This record gives sequence, structure tokens and C-alpha cells, in this order.
Amino acid sequence: VSCLARQAQVAVERRSGPRFLRWYICGLCEQRYHGVARCALGWACWKTYVGRPEADETRKMAMTQLGNGLSSAGNNEDALSVKEAQLAMMRRLGAPEDQMLMVQSNLANSYQVLGRLEEALQLERDVYSGYLRLKGERDEETLIAANNHANLLILKHFEEAKALIRNTIPVARRVLGEGHRLTLKMKKIYAEVSYKNPDATLDDLR
Repeated sequence: VSCLARQAQVAVERRSGPRFLRWYICGLCEQRYHGVARCALGWACWKTYVGRPEADETRKMAMTQLGNGLSSAGNNEDALSVKEAQLAMMRRLGAPEDQMLMVQSNLANSYQVLGRLEEALQLERDVYSGYLRLKGERDEETLIAANNHANLLILKHFEEAKALIRNTIPVARRVLGEGHRLTLKMKKIYAEVSYKNPDATLDDLR
């Protein structure tokens, strides 16, 4: 891991090339690291840049890598602590809204993994509303946020999930295309809403 960490550090110091990606994407196979390797690199990344000023962009990204690495290794409580601290820091620094939304979405993932569904739902609702206001309904990040929100809603709130995804699928078709991965994910969610909802009618299932 020390060799990978050094390679990533050198990549960040260069003015061109993959730079920070090398902390979480392999330079040989271009696949993302996962599990304990991702966690070890997350810690190495954080230790490399933690001494920089709190507002430093590379330090902020290192904190993200630490949280994601802990999540990848299944250390979910620790990941939650890091992500909550990161959100508090971003608020304190007055970070741009799009960065705040990204951190909130990561935090929602941790809440979901730990079974704190209502907190996850509220965050994903806020993230979707934020992207909708900031970038409009046709932006891909807004569509991803809508998909994430609907994916949580189907766990408890079937009608709300159905309404959201039914309104979003036509936009995804126009913006991304019928066969795009995100459009297909939305169709899958719509199908799940129909068969998981105990109050679904025969017309809903057709």
C-alpha cells in the first residue's frame, strides 16, 4: 500500500494527468480500489494532506477518500463520523452548494447502510431539491439525485417514489437516451414500486 500511496502522491504533485484519481483508481487496470485496499489508501491519503489548512481543496478531497474508504471496508460507524465531520466543516467554510450537495449525498448513503432511513430520506430529499434548484431538471446530476431519492423512497413511501420516478423517466429519456444506464435504473425502480407496494392494483402491475 505504501508504494500505491507514493504513486498517488506523485500524481497529485504533477500538473497534468490523472492526479488525485490515483488515490482510488488503479493506474494499471483503471478499476476502483475496494475493501481493505480502498480503506488503507483512504487513511494514507488523509495522513498525507491532513496538515494542510482546513480550506485547502486537496485536504477536503482527502477527507472524502477517508470516508469512502471506511465505507468500502464496512467500517460504517467510523465512515459516518468522518462524513458528519466533513459536512460540518463544509458548512463552517461556506463551501459552494454543489460541493455541499455531494457531501450530503455521501452522508445519506451512510445513514441508509446503518438503517437510519428517515435521516437518509431527508438528506436525499434535500439533495434532490438542491440540484433541481441549482442546475434544473435536465442536468445529469439532478437526474442522479432523483434516482437516489426514489431508490430510498421505495423502501417505505411507495406512492411518493412512483410519482417522482414517473415524472423523471421522460426527462432521462430525452436527456440521456432510452438505453442509458441511469434511464434503465429508473425503469427498474418503477417496476419495483409496482410489485413491492402491497396496495398496488392489477392496473399498476400491467
